[in-house]
Amino acid sequence: MSTTTEDRIAHEPAPAARRNRIKPSMSGRAPQDTPAGKWTYLLLGLTFLLSIYPIYWMFVIATSTDAALAEIPPKFLPGGEFMKNLDEVFSLQDVYFAESLVNSVIVSTVITVSVLFFCSVAGYAFAKLRFRGSRILMVMVILTLTVPNQLGIVALYILMGYMPGEGGWNGSLLAVIVPGLVSAFGVFYMRQFILGAVPDELIESGRVDGATTMRIYWSIVLPAVRPALAVLGLLTFVGSWNDFQWPLITLGGTDYPTSMVALFDLASGNYVLYRRVLAGAFVATVPLIILLFVGGRQIVRGIMEGAVKS
Repeated sequence: MSTTTEDRIAHEPAPAARRNRIKPSMSGRAPQDTPAGKWTYLLLGLTFLLSIYPIYWMFVIATSTDAALAEIPPKFLPGGEFMKNLDEVFSLQDVYFAESLVNSVIVSTVITVSVLFFCSVAGYAFAKLRFRGSRILMVMVILTLTVPNQLGIVALYILMGYMPGEGGWNGSLLAVIVPGLVSAFGVFYMRQFILGAVPDELIESGRVDGATTMRIYWSIVLPAVRPALAVLGLLTFVGSWNDFQWPLITLGGTDYPTSMVALFDLASGNYVLYRRVLAGAFVATVPLIILLFVGGRQIVRGIMEGAVKS
């Protein structure tokens, strides 16, 4: 007995019901508890290989000899000359590579700690405190993000020359550290995160208990924004470590270069030994890789919490 069109339509599930169908094994599960499929693992594996290949190839060249680099086709396995090449890099008198690594650690650490403190305090003030001119100041902070850093290089160099001391601060690490102590992006990022992460009720309860503004910041705001601080700290440290243009201008030709300036000196000249350059580049990359592994969990948590709040 054939069914009519009306009967078939009546027995068909509604579009909303079809969309809401889920497998029994998937019901009641959070998205993070859902197992990934084989295509997801394949895509992640390919992404990992494409990301790690430049670092691996850099290590291969850093462990090779000049004769091995001239071979065609090139070798894809590491050699055994890494320590020899690295020793040549550290022994160059006009590069100061060992000193440059120490200088980069000092500069990046001081800038990161300063940015985390000042940007979190400023973000807390813009997000939760009411004072005259706060909106205008916030707009001015955002507008500074639209100005390229290259436009202020000449003015910054002249300003550093007027700083106290013989010849000013140009040629010293202070010229690299002081301009990066506060970040406009960091202030804006922390303000947006604090707006969603710290309820006004917590701030008011702290005030009722007699806590001062800095006490509220230290005991309530700071623990709540720890994931955001991890993300901002990583971005700041990596940016300070990889900064090249301003350190080259103010530290070039001195005995206090950063790692990027030292690598530039390694790659300069009429005849460049790429095994030396990439040996130095690999050593300069290791601290960033260690930092990523150490703070990776907090970084992912901060990014995910920021995405959920937005």
